[in-house]
Amino acid sequence: MADESKAKRYFVSGMVQGVGYRYFVQRTALWLGVSGYVRNLRDGRVEVYATGTAASLASLRKELEGGPDGAEVDGVIEEDTAVETGLVHLFSIKHDG
Repeated sequence: MADESKAKRYFVSGMVQGVGYRYFVQRTALWLGVSGYVRNLRDGRVEVYATGTAASLASLRKELEGGPDGAEVDGVIEEDTAVETGLVHLFSIKHDG
């Protein structure tokens, strides 16, 4: 089924902390109808867990690669992951991981 929910985990590297990247991701995810969370990692990357359709996740990935003004994205690593049913209808910003 094309509309079946899938889950991805993205690891974004570059200058992505301290520039509003998490808030950008949250706004973008909500606009795309994607649920999940975003958080800073101690190694300087940002982790994004997202659940949505294949099309919405592809759109999210494209946005992650650009980021907000002030961010400099060096790369996005994408991994398939299991759908976490508790995160079906929200997208949150978590404390640093």
